Amino acid sequence: MSEAPVRSPLLALATMDADRERIESVVLDSVRSSDPYLTEIASHLIVAGGKRLRPVVAIAAAQVSGVPVSLDVVRGGVACELVHLGSLYHDDVIDESDTRRGVETVNAKWGNLQAILAGDFLLARASEIASSLGTEVAGLLAHTIGRLCEGEIEQLRHTYDVARTEDSYLVSIGGKTASLFGTAARIGGIVAGLDRTTIEALTDWGVAYGMVFQIVDDILDITDTTEALGKPAGHDMVEGVYTLPVLRTLACGRTAAEELAELLGQPLPTAERDKALGIVRANEGVESAAATARQYVLAAESACADLPAGDATDAMRAAPRALLESAIIPA
Repeated sequence: MSEAPVRSPLLALATMDADRERIESVVLDSVRSSDPYLTEIASHLIVAGGKRLRPVVAIAAAQVSGVPVSLDVVRGGVACELVHLGSLYHDDVIDESDTRRGVETVNAKWGNLQAILAGDFLLARASEIASSLGTEVAGLLAHTIGRLCEGEIEQLRHTYDVARTEDSYLVSIGGKTASLFGTAARIGGIVAGLDRTTIEALTDWGVAYGMVFQIVDDILDITDTTEALGKPAGHDMVEGVYTLPVLRTLACGRTAAEELAELLGQPLPTAERDKALGIVRANEGVESAAATARQYVLAAESACADLPAGDATDAMRAAPRALLESAIIPA
């Protein structure tokens, strides 16, 4: 996802700057190998930047207890970040992407075989960290990796499918994006030793936040510029991945839907991509997708009712709405 133009309330927590330093240290240590070549490849997207939102979510979840965040909480969040990074390496191979976070993708720079193996290496390192935190965390992360695969498969089986259903889209993003945010929040609660009611509420919040995150990402892929995204605008449509703004435009039942359907269903050259982007931007698909994101904002806010009062809970309650507003769509 592109970098949000506003600072997330999660990043504004009093201790988060120091915690983010710990995240960077742990994540870089985690990808070091005895082979400098592998270390360079595995750290490529880490060095390129990123907000490390999954570790931040784990730390924020642990902070609802009001006690200092342990190094093990940071390590648990980093395990989720490594799963995310590994999935990006694999995704870029699948999509034949050239850029990510404003730099060359691993596959573009080193080749597909190296990208796949480096992605596997990141998943392995994530699993090592999870196993050191106990069987519950290890099992949870393994299950989540499976959910990511299920979400990606659901997306792939509907590539270039103009008849793709919204249920397919929601199942896909629930698996490939929201599940990992839910797991990051859950790991934060588990490792911090919180009670089960709080852990379940944190998990519900994480899943809802993840749904907002992905819908906003899909909106920005339509509305934002190539420079802001760090990858070509409309990339998903070009690759045959029809997200919620596109699906809502196709379902509008007007001339715009017919024109869009005629363009889609096949790879899009630049001129056709720009025309398709224009159609989606000019109709209600984007706002309709934002309305669905607002429902998940409300679900995330509702989950916070079962969390202890405090700064961390306040930040978690505010974060999904701020994320949606970062797409320049009032929530």
